[in-house]
Amino acid sequence: MQKNLLNNRMATILSIETSTEVCSVALAKDGNVIWHKEHFEGQAHATLLASYIQELLNELSLKKGDVDAVAVSCGPGSYTGLRIGVSTAKGLCFGWEIPLIAIDTLKVLCKGAMNEFDMPNADVWLCPMIDARRMEVYTAFFDSNLSQQVKTCAEIIDENSFKDILVQHPIICFGNGAEKCKSVLTGEKVAFIDNIKPLASNMAEVAEIYFNEKRFEDVAYFEPFYLKEFVATVGKNKVF
Repeated sequence: MQKNLLNNRMATILSIETSTEVCSVALAKDGNVIWHKEHFEGQAHATLLASYIQELLNELSLKKGDVDAVAVSCGPGSYTGLRIGVSTAKGLCFGWEIPLIAIDTLKVLCKGAMNEFDMPNADVWLCPMIDARRMEVYTAFFDSNLSQQVKTCAEIIDENSFKDILVQHPIICFGNGAEKCKSVLTGEKVAFIDNIKPLASNMAEVAEIYFNEKRFEDVAYFEPFYLKEFVATVGKNKVF
């Protein structure tokens, strides 16, 4: 009994989510969120993230030793957003000498959706979508237990998308890539939920599980899951 208590001790975990246009920070104790802050109005991660973390530390009078781990949403998503979030998380882990936890951004989206509605039945699969421009999305499929059923991919959505899956499972689509798919993915077995964002406050339960399972990343070498290589654009008038 004592061994189980030691292996599943209650943790204080700082979570960071910057994979899309939303910048958010949360602190959870024992899997319950006790502080959170979000900014929904565009790419201001570079200026806001550090100030949110400092605000959290000041308000709760936290210092080195008070936080047991840092969890970061690791992608897929915005190249710049992921880089800012992961580099900040790694810096905190180095400075505080604590472990780094990485959580799939699509799983974070699923937790947000499940917090907003009750799953209609066990056959339904969750389809989180992150916008990848034009008709492309980063997506995967999860069941009602948050077990991933289909590998994460960059999918160009058309009227034939997911037909094999829809034969067996109704799907629920959400995330900032879902809106543009409403006119293409139709039928009684496809549903959409609006305004689901990947938020740090939705990372708490998964982060607590990963902490107790010791699913930690190598702080020195960890990189975000970009899924696709970053391609820089060059202005038309540039010579070099």
